[in-house]
Amino acid sequence: MEPVVYFNGELMSADRAAVSVYNGGWLHGAGLFETMRAENRRVFRLDRHLKRLRASAKCLLTPIADGALPDEDSVNRLLAGNEMSSARIRLTVTAGDVRFERGALNDAEVGAGALTVCMTAAPLAERPSGVSRAGLAVLITRYRQSPDDPLAGHKSISYLPRLVALNEARQAGCDEALWFTTANFLAEGSISNVFIVKRGTLITPPLDTPVLPGIARAAILGVCSVGGLTSCERPIAIDELLEADEVFLTNAIREVTPVSRIERRVIGDGRPGPVTLELQEHYRRLVREECGIDG
Repeated sequence: MEPVVYFNGELMSADRAAVSVYNGGWLHGAGLFETMRAENRRVFRLDRHLKRLRASAKCLLTPIADGALPDEDSVNRLLAGNEMSSARIRLTVTAGDVRFERGALNDAEVGAGALTVCMTAAPLAERPSGVSRAGLAVLITRYRQSPDDPLAGHKSISYLPRLVALNEARQAGCDEALWFTTANFLAEGSISNVFIVKRGTLITPPLDTPVLPGIARAAILGVCSVGGLTSCERPIAIDELLEADEVFLTNAIREVTPVSRIERRVIGDGRPGPVTLELQEHYRRLVREECGIDG
């Protein structure tokens, strides 16, 4: 069956969806995206994904008009068209066509005008059976995240630096690359937010590090506030990361994933710790409840 996509407000077969060669995303990587988890034909916290996307678009591109982004009904129709109930949903928004005048780019038009909006659905990849028991290995990339980077803290389609770091990690036998800032504080993973546990306290870098305001990150902090767990957002240096009792990663697809090793350094006893396991279950319960899944 030919995949169905949502493209500028319409459902159509994937082979019909196309962008202009002048599209700002194609030419300059001028665009944003959200990766979302759908279960039972509902996206977990769709409203928060859309709110984050709108905030980034207002900052980096142009304000998104009301009705320009897909709603719950659009997601439902996309999933139905692909005969899926659970899926990895990707929503991409790119700048409109960029025009050239006398052979030079008209910079004022980058991000202006009509945006291109595309949403796709793909099967959720099964989590490797050993991950929850053994955890992931991660690498600390040699690249650095700068607070002066205008894209920092936004989910931009200009993703090549993250992919380069992730490929470096995988060549070293690791599953994720952790980024530090130019001031040598922990920031985030290439595709995840990072938490550590030290003496029962959950710690994660603050948003102004800067890091992406992850939807799963916020959900975990919310679980802590209502569940009696102590948490804080503050800078984390390399020594504190390596000496943590537990480390775990969060994102919308992987949810809560334990880290067992940072390069050659084993975290704790090398197995997922009790706080990580508790938060895994709390998070999974939250997704089931908000997506209307019984049991």
